[in-house]
Amino acid sequence: MAKDKAEGGIVETIKTVFWALVIAGIFRTLFFQPFWIPSESMKDTLLIGDFLFVNKMAYGYSKYSCPFAMCPFSGRIFASEPERGDVVVFRHPVNGSDFIKRLVGMPGDKVQMQNGVLYLNGVAAPQEPAGVFEEVYEPQGPMRNLPRCENGAVGAGGTCTKTRAIETLPEGQKHSILNIDTAGFGDNTEVFTVPEGHYFFMGDNRDNSQDSRYAQAAGGVGFVPAEYLIGRADRIMFSSAGSRMLYFWTWRSDRYFKAIE
Repeated sequence: MAKDKAEGGIVETIKTVFWALVIAGIFRTLFFQPFWIPSESMKDTLLIGDFLFVNKMAYGYSKYSCPFAMCPFSGRIFASEPERGDVVVFRHPVNGSDFIKRLVGMPGDKVQMQNGVLYLNGVAAPQEPAGVFEEVYEPQGPMRNLPRCENGAVGAGGTCTKTRAIETLPEGQKHSILNIDTAGFGDNTEVFTVPEGHYFFMGDNRDNSQDSRYAQAAGGVGFVPAEYLIGRADRIMFSSAGSRMLYFWTWRSDRYFKAIE
């Protein structure tokens, strides 16, 4: 009798775990997907160690909405058009990684960078000086990345700075951007014409982002097809500056539940 009870308990535990995984999978596929920020490409909007949930209902669903791209359909269903300025998680069209960037170019737009200024359809997006972004020059996050600094080689523990500005997109949406210089390839580009059904993304940390300015063959993302969009990032839920989430003394309580602009 005791053996039967033990076996019954094991079966019930397996069933509970199974249904918990099914419910979690449905929630992750249809509603919200957790996402950790691993790199500095979206500073200072998003910092390494920010944790957020991606709203997967925002743009509808494609096969990339499911884990391992297992959704059994092509194209998008219940599709909604993203808006310029959205911070979007999407699947890299070549290497299959999930990226997070800001949507700046819509289908049919002409996008160009000139001396560090974004031009959309021949018109410059205004930039208003907003001081300096400062951080400690030290390894950051689990990947132990070192930040790039406008003020040169400051050495371990030094203050690393970048020029900060508020950029305004044509529809009036404002967001923070960082610049290190205005002479790199990403600061002076050709005119990109965004194909129909595709989007153009850039990181807010303009001189440290592999984005649509760079061809996929060179490690960038190029133009991103609509079916690769996963969802919109709306709010930071939790943030940790340490290499491990359990290091509670590195938690950034001022970023909890912070809206993403």
